[in-house]
Amino acid sequence: MAIRRRPLPTDAEALEILKRRRTRPPHRPPPTAGKTLAPALKALEAKFGQGVSGLQNRWREIAGDVLARHSQPVKLTKGRNGAGGTLELRVDGPAAALIQHQAPQIIARVELMLGQGAIAKLRIVQGPVRLEPTKAKPPRKRPPLDAGAEAQLARDLAATPDGPLKTALHRLGREVLRGR
Repeated sequence: MAIRRRPLPTDAEALEILKRRRTRPPHRPPPTAGKTLAPALKALEAKFGQGVSGLQNRWREIAGDVLARHSQPVKLTKGRNGAGGTLELRVDGPAAALIQHQAPQIIARVELMLGQGAIAKLRIVQGPVRLEPTKAKPPRKRPPLDAGAEAQLARDLAATPDGPLKTALHRLGREVLRGR
């Protein structure tokens, strides 16, 4: 039995065939987790508020530099039946008196962020406060001391007896000549 092969279409016929047929749309990857979770997180934030993490991020603005170094928000408890909640603060020992004295001002500042009536009272717990790490600037690289200045410094210190004083003077001379 002989198999009869079908002739291939010409370029014009192939173009006409492709125009008539619908192709499948390309496969789309699933949406990212952030895009999927964003509406749910917004709904939760609207219902329950930002909580203590929102306060921790902006605590230095709320409490001021001095009080922020000695205190940090730990827990935010909602009040019953729509009443104002309680903000628990961890405070370093003697700073508790300052926080207690400035409680009305702190509550007013927190309410600016969370909304009127969100906080009714502060609860102060004494304990160690974790300071937020400061971003240290990387040390600037200074250019090396040129050979002529290094030789002149060695000649100037040649009369000094060997020991820790000469080492310290040599180090100081190098830094001064580098322009520190």
